[in-house]
Amino acid sequence: MSKTTTEPTPAAGDEDLGAAGSQLSTAPAEEAPNLPSLGVIGWARWFWRQLTSMRVALLLLLLLSLGAIPGSLIPQSGIDDTKVAEFRQAHETLAPVYDKLGLFHVYSSVWFSAIYILLFVSLIGCIVPRTWQFVGQLRGRPPGAPKRLTRLPAYTTWRTEAEPEQVREAALALLRKRRFRAHPAGDAVAAEKGYLREVGNLAFHIALIVMLIAFAWGQLFKSEGNKLIVEGDGFSNTLTQYDDFKSGSLFSQDDLDPFSFTLKDFKGTYEATGPNRGTPRTYEADLTYSAGADGKDRKTTVKVNEPLEIGDSKVYLVSHGYAPVITVRDGKGTVVYSDAVPLLPLDGNVTSTGAIKVMDGYRDAKGKWDQLGFQAFFLPSYGGPDTAVVSQFPALLNPVLNLEAYHGSLGVNAGLPQSVYQLDKTKLKGFKNSKGEQLRENLKPGETMKLPNGAGSITFEKEIKEWAGFQVARQPGSGWALAGAVAAIFGLAASLFIQRRRVWVRATTGPDGVTVVEMAGLGRSESAKVPEELGDLAGILYDQAPGAPDPDDEPADPSSPDPQVAPAEGAETK
Repeated sequence: MSKTTTEPTPAAGDEDLGAAGSQLSTAPAEEAPNLPSLGVIGWARWFWRQLTSMRVALLLLLLLSLGAIPGSLIPQSGIDDTKVAEFRQAHETLAPVYDKLGLFHVYSSVWFSAIYILLFVSLIGCIVPRTWQFVGQLRGRPPGAPKRLTRLPAYTTWRTEAEPEQVREAALALLRKRRFRAHPAGDAVAAEKGYLREVGNLAFHIALIVMLIAFAWGQLFKSEGNKLIVEGDGFSNTLTQYDDFKSGSLFSQDDLDPFSFTLKDFKGTYEATGPNRGTPRTYEADLTYSAGADGKDRKTTVKVNEPLEIGDSKVYLVSHGYAPVITVRDGKGTVVYSDAVPLLPLDGNVTSTGAIKVMDGYRDAKGKWDQLGFQAFFLPSYGGPDTAVVSQFPALLNPVLNLEAYHGSLGVNAGLPQSVYQLDKTKLKGFKNSKGEQLRENLKPGETMKLPNGAGSITFEKEIKEWAGFQVARQPGSGWALAGAVAAIFGLAASLFIQRRRVWVRATTGPDGVTVVEMAGLGRSESAKVPEELGDLAGILYDQAPGAPDPDDEPADPSSPDPQVAPAEGAETK
């Protein structure tokens, strides 16, 4: 036998298909010389598709999380310049590397901003087309029933003597009652449910964008300042009034909310007994404040975690201490200094330290004017001479002021900044007592320490005031960030727990004139809920259109049990 081979004759249009196939070739350029390059526009489209893909968005989100880690481990220049300076001194090799990488200002660095912006663009590129696609689905109807429902994962069928129109009407009413979007489609009813899954997915991504915008807005326009105020003193919300102040790069002084307040009284209570002895129970600051240029005075009480809110600003109570009233007199008895001196706590029992600086001091034996400086330690509850110079309890049970006296130059005229709570002793000389030792005394309220050589005296008055430290924070966008976080949680929950599924009910007249009912379900994701829900729907519809006797079997009992959902051909029931 001879074998005959017939060469196929190219049909019309095969040349075009061949040309199109060559364009889809993955062969190297030397094997496909006619393969066109993507060009600038083609590469731009490819880059945009990659950037707006979900995997790239997740990768950028991971990079953003990893990039934020150095900001929490390494001191940041915009938050604590002192710690940054200490880090530079302690790590002379690492500091220049960190400077080049921008690790001392992570959140404003070029690389962190690039990740932030790319993530922002990626999320928008993901959301916009999906939103339009979802709107199109809402405006449309569920797709009609497939030709062969037996191929779907969940399927059931039975025969009934009810008319097909009656079955379809009953199915339509049942599905709508179960909150399906249902409509007649030829000889079947098509229904779909679970659109909130996609709504939750979109809400989650939109919430992420809202959070990104809110965080960026807050970082750019934020402000934060601290102020220590002694009882009876006041504060006005201007830059010159703050002890220290930090703000975002786009912050303007005009953004400060106009208000002022006066600290009338501070109250603090502490645990007196038990293992928690000395632990603060309450911190309360009674204020009189006014909002705006011509606002009326109002009274309020600021507590820990209960700030005073004025406009976009919040006034927090953050610290507390004591300010003993000190009076300094010269050799002639003239008062040269009289004020409450705030001292900074060193421990939980409010052992405090500070400095007293008197610019107009005294004239020595040679007629030269010297400045006075006193190193002060305050103990609210002194344990006695047999104990260490530390307080035993934070309340004013046995107050004692420990003073060391110096004279000379305080260094305030050098033009260099210095702390008001520290005493620069480089150009100071200590006063000596009768034994030639450094003059140091413990004073109780009302007692006076005499300075030698007629230099004067310093008196610890009986009045001891308290001070409170306040933080005035302005964080725009925090409300939007909170709303975005809550929306993201609910959106993620909806996208995880709500299942989108479709159900079709077909009712047709069989060859023997008996109506054949077919029901099938399809889940848009893996879920065991589809067969269970379809079985429930089939049982209810079966009650309204009961089964008819099979021609090959005995008549069916009308009270027969509900039909069971059977797996389709080649498929497992989920």
